[in-house]
Amino acid sequence: MAIVQKFFMAPDDEAAFFRFLERFVLEVYPRRVPPGWEAFQASEENLSRIPEEDLYLVASEIGPAIVDKVKRGPDKGAWRIDEVRSPVIFLERCRKSEEGELLSGMLWAELDVTPQTGRRDAAPDRFRRLFREIEEYLKKTYRKGDPKDFLVGPKAARLFKEGLVLRDSAHRGGTVVPFK
Repeated sequence: MAIVQKFFMAPDDEAAFFRFLERFVLEVYPRRVPPGWEAFQASEENLSRIPEEDLYLVASEIGPAIVDKVKRGPDKGAWRIDEVRSPVIFLERCRKSEEGELLSGMLWAELDVTPQTGRRDAAPDRFRRLFREIEEYLKKTYRKGDPKDFLVGPKAARLFKEGLVLRDSAHRGGTVVPFK
């Protein structure tokens, strides 16, 4: 079972988050990797190059990303990263809805042996520590939300006070309120 952390990040929160990620060697890949993709390090200066919605952060010092070619469908010819066997963190970025609400994002990684995913070995300890350090950063820096599954970034919490609606990105997701 994957370790999942749901959050709300305003653009300033996201810049601070990527500034924090600079201390690690994490390469950025989109969810579907087009042929000829040039990976780059996750950092604040590369924020404009980061894919709009979903991406992978590959811990390339720990191990390479294991990829397969997509054989059917609209993404035919692109590469798909195997998120179970690769040392990757999946990041779904927060985005605005058509109504101007901030939709939640999430961060997850597969760390444990699970029969559902077919993972035979647990993630390397270095990767487990890296993910836990990122998770601790979020828990220390962000406020808890109501419902409690969510963390709300400092700038997103300020924007909430100014009237921004925070909404769970799940289908028919409800609103989220940051604790004070």
